[in-house]
Amino acid sequence: MSGAALKIIQPGMLSTIQDRGRYGYQRFGMPTAGAMDMFALRAANALLGNDDNAACIEATVLGPRIELLADIRIAITGADLSPRLNGVPMPMWTVVRARKGDTLNFGGPADGVRAYIAVSGGIDVPQVMGSRATYMKAAIGGIDGKPLRAGDILNAGYTDSVGEDAEERPAGIMPQDAIPQYGSEHVARVVLGPQDASFTAKGIDTLLSAPYTASINSDRMGYRLEGEPIEHVDGADVISDGTPLGTIQVPGDGQPIILLADRGTTGGYTKIATVISADLSKVAQAMPGHTISFKAVTVEEAQAAYRAQERLLASIRSGGEVTDAAAPRIAVVMDDTISDILDGDGEPLTLPAAVGEQVGTHSGAARIGGATYEFDITVRRMSDS
Repeated sequence: MSGAALKIIQPGMLSTIQDRGRYGYQRFGMPTAGAMDMFALRAANALLGNDDNAACIEATVLGPRIELLADIRIAITGADLSPRLNGVPMPMWTVVRARKGDTLNFGGPADGVRAYIAVSGGIDVPQVMGSRATYMKAAIGGIDGKPLRAGDILNAGYTDSVGEDAEERPAGIMPQDAIPQYGSEHVARVVLGPQDASFTAKGIDTLLSAPYTASINSDRMGYRLEGEPIEHVDGADVISDGTPLGTIQVPGDGQPIILLADRGTTGGYTKIATVISADLSKVAQAMPGHTISFKAVTVEEAQAAYRAQERLLASIRSGGEVTDAAAPRIAVVMDDTISDILDGDGEPLTLPAAVGEQVGTHSGAARIGGATYEFDITVRRMSDS
């Protein structure tokens, strides 16, 4: 049941309420927003047994000072901003039971820049377009569409769709060898395109061989990088088109920009590559002055990395190993139609015998007629005929 759980004493540098973002509105010009480090947010929710899309606090560089107004379970993931509970160092990537009157604060960044503070049941604020995520430019989501401020009271512990009590859910387990170590040198895998033909061979080689430095001008919209200019074939401008999460735009000065959570929905600069979803966390945890290098991979390799990350999240939630049977499925789209559903190893999906049993909700992407589409498909067996 929802109730007052957290009071913001000091907000820190930039603390906002984020979930996985709002989807279905980019065609109207509304960005998705949501967590910059989606893996960290989802891992925190998995540890607590929360809904995968439960809202958390995203704290940047200098975390907030928070008074606990109720007994509640907390998990902090992402950057190590030196969390302390009542002045005592607090472990990360695990569940900690806090008590009413406790104080949570942060000493400063030790590794990474964005931490995620999750509580049992999630942060309960009104949804806007199906999401609690704060998008500051449009002043929506969170509390009045603004960063958290001193005196804000946050409710938490709303029940999920099946009505479970958030405090009664079993805690997940984060394998120690899976806890990210961010460091200051980041390598992000990319899939070239969609406009890599707009760059010379030298330009593409520059992207893949020269490390870039994250600029002080980086923010939630995108990371501006500084380094060797990337050479175009014939100018940087294109007719504005869609900008997927992680797209690397290259304007006329040749300095790449990685477009992130608060990016605009369209852009008119050539796009040389896209950071794969499994590596966006590395970019999100880069501090100005850190280096980012790029490595080209195939779509199949990107899909394999995505499946591996999904397996890890499932194992955190279950507290143990997850078999290949639990791996996400991928829909294969050919000639404008869905031709097959494949399992995590590329084998045809076998439907269960039980009538009406849900096989699962499957996410993927496909290129049709030169455009890239993202989709979710829910597969159900409707009859035995």
